[in-house]
Amino acid sequence: MIEIFYHPGFVAPIGNHVMPMSKFRLVAESLSGDPDFKISAPAPVKVEDLLRVHAEEYVEAVRSGHPKELAESQKFPWSPELFSSVCLTNGAVLAASRSALSRGVAGGLASGFHHARAERGEGFCTFNGLVVALEALREAGGIRTAAILDLDLHYGNGTASLAADRPWMRALSIYGNDYQNNVYYRDVSVRHHVDGPNHHSVPLLPSGAGDAAYLLSILESSLPWLTAEGRPDLLLYQAGVDPLASDPYSPLNLSAADLRARDLAVFQFAQRERIPVAWVLAGGYSEDISLVVEAHVKQILTGTVHNYVTTRETQEEVEIKVAEEEIVVQTTKPGRQYRAKNPTVIWRKCCRSTGSTRLIW
Repeated sequence: MIEIFYHPGFVAPIGNHVMPMSKFRLVAESLSGDPDFKISAPAPVKVEDLLRVHAEEYVEAVRSGHPKELAESQKFPWSPELFSSVCLTNGAVLAASRSALSRGVAGGLASGFHHARAERGEGFCTFNGLVVALEALREAGGIRTAAILDLDLHYGNGTASLAADRPWMRALSIYGNDYQNNVYYRDVSVRHHVDGPNHHSVPLLPSGAGDAAYLLSILESSLPWLTAEGRPDLLLYQAGVDPLASDPYSPLNLSAADLRARDLAVFQFAQRERIPVAWVLAGGYSEDISLVVEAHVKQILTGTVHNYVTTRETQEEVEIKVAEEEIVVQTTKPGRQYRAKNPTVIWRKCCRSTGSTRLIW
């Protein structure tokens, strides 16, 4: 069973906004009742957690609404509910991280807010939950090192800025839009930012045709950078679905099946390296919100089934692949193949066939 963190209080009143706040609830509803998932309510982060990462003046502005320009620097209208909502969403990242350290994999139905910088917000990101969570874990002695993998469509500029003076962290952003100062750059050849020793970025140049093979090749060549100086204690995965071709910001030709293959590659990398992984939903702005929700649910189910269906006797891993709209599992013992659109169906079939299912980390 995978633990996933959600709270209705994630949503603040922001009016008619491009950010689809209802997607958190819709994804949670899609997963509720499934015995493979435990949906838990996170505790909000505390002010002291925020202050390890963000300037006191900025934290107070978001809490009080003054000065307004700073309180709304992330491009959300300020309301009294904003502070509590972002403390809860950051709390989901922290709770998922703690759960992943003990269970191997966990998720938060919120964003990591990767554009937020120390002194202000940007791009719908108030407090950087990725770095807030990691700092809280380090303070408590839960981790010494960590890695962040950002596969949102937009470059994680805030995370990169915060990683620069945290040598114990490595942050990798593979992006299809550059981003800086609340401006996105659809043409990634226009703007060039500077990487550092522990924050690295790879732009995705759209081919005009299918970009799935290109994305997977970039992942294959780039993911080892995360472990180049040793295996981190935890991997935080910012799993955006805004690279979808249907997304208004995306120049990439990627389908939901392509993003499922992407997620499978990430989870298999984490398994090979024996790194606990906590994921968050990140961006997704397709006009038809059902496309966003469907893509998020598929990535969550992929995160479930990738984890190593094994036999109780041999503990052999099976081969798992994405084929069109299906997940394909090839077992080595008893030598059968299962295909289904819903990975949870495969999980249960393999359980009946092989005798057990386990997470191996």
